[in-house]
Amino acid sequence: MTLIKSISGFRGTIGGEPGDNLTPLDIVNFATAFAFFIKKESKKESPTIVVGRDARLSGEMLEGLVNNTLIAMGIQVVSLGLSTTPTVEMAVIDLAADGGIILTASHNPKQWNALKLVNAKGEFISAKEGKSLLKLIENQAFDYAKIDKIGKISVDNTQIDNHIEKILALELVDVNAIRQANFKVALDAVNSTGGISIIPLLKALGVAGIFDIYCEPTGIFPHNPEPLPEHLNDLSDLVLREKADVGFAVDPDVDRLAIVSENGIPFGEEYTLVAIADYVLSHKTGNTVSNLSSTRVLQSITQKHKGLYSAAAVGEVNVVEMMKKTHAIIGGEGNGGVIYPELHSGRDALVGIALFLSLMAKRKQKVSMIRSGFPDYFISKNKISLEEGMDVDGFLSKIAEKYKSERVSTIDGVKIDFESEWVHLRKSNTEAIIRIYAESDSLSKANHLADKIKLDIGEFMNG
Repeated sequence: MTLIKSISGFRGTIGGEPGDNLTPLDIVNFATAFAFFIKKESKKESPTIVVGRDARLSGEMLEGLVNNTLIAMGIQVVSLGLSTTPTVEMAVIDLAADGGIILTASHNPKQWNALKLVNAKGEFISAKEGKSLLKLIENQAFDYAKIDKIGKISVDNTQIDNHIEKILALELVDVNAIRQANFKVALDAVNSTGGISIIPLLKALGVAGIFDIYCEPTGIFPHNPEPLPEHLNDLSDLVLREKADVGFAVDPDVDRLAIVSENGIPFGEEYTLVAIADYVLSHKTGNTVSNLSSTRVLQSITQKHKGLYSAAAVGEVNVVEMMKKTHAIIGGEGNGGVIYPELHSGRDALVGIALFLSLMAKRKQKVSMIRSGFPDYFISKNKISLEEGMDVDGFLSKIAEKYKSERVSTIDGVKIDFESEWVHLRKSNTEAIIRIYAESDSLSKANHLADKIKLDIGEFMNG
């Protein structure tokens, strides 16, 4: 079964049987439920919903199904067409819309797609809102609009430009310093919408040389679309070949940012947020937030700058909620997701690029030098596939009990903090797996810790 209904949206593989995969019937059902939910939340007969998509092959089909379902529910649709997740989030705010839908499966392979759901604040719907929506789908109590009440679709091609203009206006984005630095930048946009958003951004920032690969929005991913170090070989080669100062890679919907140093070595997706937070905190005193599966380096950096660090459950909506609670000025996730609330409360690779280039320009440092300024921690990322009917919560409870003498957190799965390392186990919201992340001061130690926990789980499963 490859159809996953979560509190923040619906994700699945294209084709197959309704209810088991993301089929046209499921897409219409989900879009109908969200329209009903937005009408109820906004208390409007004809609310507005912004819709945008990444470039994956099924996107145009989903866009047609979603947009026409929404107008059948009496919704006024603002269609952005090819866009980015952060652009849609910002457009909801700028257009005073009542909600938004981003058609993207983020880092998943080409056979996947999804409906990511955004509320009137331009943020992913909350856990409470998500549960309410799932109940609506279960009850199937929908009414479509009569002929005189059906909505309309309007097209807006200005929102990426608006997004860029707002980034340029940020106090900590130093366009003059970037222009004077004469940077040469390499870019891998995995043949999705990073090409149509980041290249204009780099030009607006005054970047001297732009060298791009995979920037046509064809939706044909040339490699695994998740921007992890093992998928950045082509970008590393481009950086070395063109003698670029830095390389940037993004996922298909442009909310995650990975960096390659001038020597062709990946910066490490965990250090994207660390470096940008260090830059922001060096100019403004404030607090930070990341999720439980992110590196502890952010905590060290925050304390160095006299701020307060807080950890949130995994998931952008949880990080944003914690950032609001603690009045954090920078936050995000260790997968390369940067949230800068001065712009908006969502992961945004574009603002991450602008802030990182400002950091390079103002400090006059090469990327490798920036990276060497942070302590070395290594995260081992693992997963265990789940079979239907497995008692996952029971397995996690047994792990927590076994290691109860250590610092154990159960706010999101189980996280065990040892003196110089940690391990975090949680059931994925998007795949039928348990994720096991472990961090230590060497990759071999992190792998060893993860393997130890996997053996524990294996024993519980067999038992």
